[in-house]
Amino acid sequence: MAGLFGFRVIKTAFAAFAAVMIAHFVGIPSATSAGLLAILGLDTTIKRSIKTVVDRFFASIVGLAVACVLFGGLGFHYWVIPLYILIAFPVIVRASFKGGIVTNAVVVFHVFNAGEISWPVLWTELQLLVIGLGSAMLVNLIYMPNPEEKLSKIRSEADECFSRIFAQFARTLRNPDYVWDGRELIEADKKVEEGLTLARRSLENQVVKADDFWSVYFYMRKQQLESIQTMAQLVSQVYRQISQAELTAELFDRLERDVKSEYYTGRAAEMLRELEERFKEMNLPDTREEFEVRSAILQLCRELNRYLGMSKKDKAPHVT
Repeated sequence: MAGLFGFRVIKTAFAAFAAVMIAHFVGIPSATSAGLLAILGLDTTIKRSIKTVVDRFFASIVGLAVACVLFGGLGFHYWVIPLYILIAFPVIVRASFKGGIVTNAVVVFHVFNAGEISWPVLWTELQLLVIGLGSAMLVNLIYMPNPEEKLSKIRSEADECFSRIFAQFARTLRNPDYVWDGRELIEADKKVEEGLTLARRSLENQVVKADDFWSVYFYMRKQQLESIQTMAQLVSQVYRQISQAELTAELFDRLERDVKSEYYTGRAAEMLRELEERFKEMNLPDTREEFEVRSAILQLCRELNRYLGMSKKDKAPHVT
C-alpha cells in the first residue's frame, strides 16, 4: 500500500506540474488553478479516473450555469454564495455528478472573485477545466502499474497458507490430542482479501479488454476458505483415533501438495471417491463414540467434495 501511495503522489505531482505549465504557456491567468484541478481529477484506477474527470467537468458546467443566473441577477455579494450552494449542490447531486462538487466550487469561486459574468471569464474557467482535468486523465492513461507480479506473489502466499492448513488437518486427524491455534486461517483470509482488492483494482484499469482471471481466482479462494472453516470445525470433532481418520489424513496429505498447483489435477477428487467407497464397505460403528467420530469424518468428506468442486469449476484443467 505504501508503494501504491508513493506512486500516486508521483503521478499527482507530474499531472499538477504539466497542467500548470500548459496553462502558463497558453497564457491563462491563475495558471496554478489548473494544477489544483489536476490534483482533484486523479484517481486510483483508469475507469475511476475517467468517471472522476467526467463528474467534475459536468458538475462544473452545471455549477457555472447556476452561477451565471444567480450572480448575474443578484450581483456578486457574499450572501449570494450560500444561496448558490443551497441551489446548485442539490442540482449537481440530482444530475449524478456528486463527485464534482468540490471542483465546481473552485471554478465558481473563481468567477465570483472575477466579479463579472462575461465570455472571457467563463472561457478562462473552461480552459482551466480542460487543461487541469485533461492532464489528470492523460497521466492516468499513460501509465498504471502492472499488478500481475504482485498478484502472482499473493496467490503463491495464499496457496501456501492453504497448504499449511491441510497439513494441520492431517496432523490433527492422526493425533486428536494435538491442539492447532488456527493462525493459518487468519493468514489465508488476509491474503485472499488482499488479492481480491488488488484484482478489482486491476480490472478497473482494463478499459478495452477486461480479463477477470484474478478476480475469479481469489473469489474461488474466498469461497473455499469458508468451506475450509467448516472443515476445521468437523476436524475438531474427531476426538479419537480410528482407521477412517488415518485414511482421511492421507487425503489431506495429497491436498497439501495439490493446492499449490496452478491446475486442477483431479487426483484428490479421485482419492475421495475411492475413500467413500471404502467407507461403505466397512462395518458399522460398535460404540457411540466411534459413531460420532465417523459421522464427523463423513461430513468432512462431503464438505471436502464441495471444496474440490469449486477448484474443478474455476481452476484451469490439467493438460497431459
